[in-house]
Amino acid sequence: MTKLYTPEILGLAVELAQYPRLDQPDASAEVRSRTCGGSLTLDVELHELGHIEAIGLSVTACAIGQASAAIFARQARGRGPEDMLAALGEIETWLDRGEPLPRWPGIATLAPAQAFPARHGAILLPWKAGVEALCKAPLPR
Repeated sequence: MTKLYTPEILGLAVELAQYPRLDQPDASAEVRSRTCGGSLTLDVELHELGHIEAIGLSVTACAIGQASAAIFARQARGRGPEDMLAALGEIETWLDRGEPLPRWPGIATLAPAQAFPARHGAILLPWKAGVEALCKAPLPR
């Protein structure tokens, strides 16, 4: 049987303290997983090209959801709407089929959770929030 909560996954949860909510974000999104009830609020500050400059997070989810948010946070800076949509699609495909592994750096840490469909919603939370926040953000000037 696959061990779900590896030391690496549990260790990622503490990283979320590095990403407190932003005082004046350019956009925010709140998403909830229908499968597990976890939720995530993402704040983004954008640079003039409409890509993420800074993020803030509030995560109420299992260790898998927290680890997913930390993996997202590490690599979100510099990403735009197209990047976020592509990453979300790759991760959804990976969760549904098991292959290929998404190109998002660090996502392989979540591989043990791929075998647990009830955790898939938690894994997707940050990317769904990223897509929503970037779509709601004001257009670059």
